[in-house]
Amino acid sequence: MPEGHTIHRLAADHFERFGGRPVRASSPQGKFSGSAALVDGRAMESTEAHGKHLFLGFGPLGWVHIHLGLFGKVTFGDAPAPPPTDTVRLRLAGPAAYVDLRGPTTCALITDGEKRAIHERLGPDPLRAADAAVASGGERAWDRISRSRTTIAALLMDQKIIAGVGNVYRAEVLFRHGIDPYRAGKDIRRAEWDAMWTDLVELMREGVRNNRIDTVRPQHTPEAMGRPPRVDDHGGEVYVYRRAQLPCHVCGGEIRTAGLAARNLFWCASCQQC
Repeated sequence: MPEGHTIHRLAADHFERFGGRPVRASSPQGKFSGSAALVDGRAMESTEAHGKHLFLGFGPLGWVHIHLGLFGKVTFGDAPAPPPTDTVRLRLAGPAAYVDLRGPTTCALITDGEKRAIHERLGPDPLRAADAAVASGGERAWDRISRSRTTIAALLMDQKIIAGVGNVYRAEVLFRHGIDPYRAGKDIRRAEWDAMWTDLVELMREGVRNNRIDTVRPQHTPEAMGRPPRVDDHGGEVYVYRRAQLPCHVCGGEIRTAGLAARNLFWCASCQQC
């Protein structure tokens, strides 16, 4: 499932290609046909992301709400657009570009009130300007974490507590701060949480800029360590994510893996003892 930085990047990419201009909208698959007919010919006035939710704004008509889930894919292309396949849930097309949406968990035309309800049930997003500061988003997340007996690894994946953090950022931020993933939220110190929140803001902003997740510090890059670069479908240089049974870049110990919060957790037992 895409993490929050990908959705924020998609919001920017949609507005860059279609913002302020009328779009042609269709649903070759048929599941969004009625709403696509309403969107067709209207200008995309704004785009927005919150966690893993993408919103495309069409003024008084409302918002196209998209959640990619595990299988959703977005494909951009240059005009003229080729004939769409019947797996395309939504195609938006303009004079210079088109975009196809396939397999999302959610693709719905919603009102301002419905959109507001989605925001209200989500936690703060490190990539939203109003949430980025420790004193705002970090404080709200801390209020939930500091009272919880649930593991910090599970809490980081709870979108009601923090929106946009997925399995990669969870594993990596815990490693970068030497936090045992099985520690309860109530046992995390406030200074530790503030440092993790600040780190998430910086790492996820870099993810938006580079369109990939890189979490290793300069002294642990392939160039600095004289090691081969990581080869993985997810790309990016990481410490522990999907590196089970490989040596830790810091201590040389074996990276471990286990199931937690319905996803595979990765960590270094030597580096993450506190």
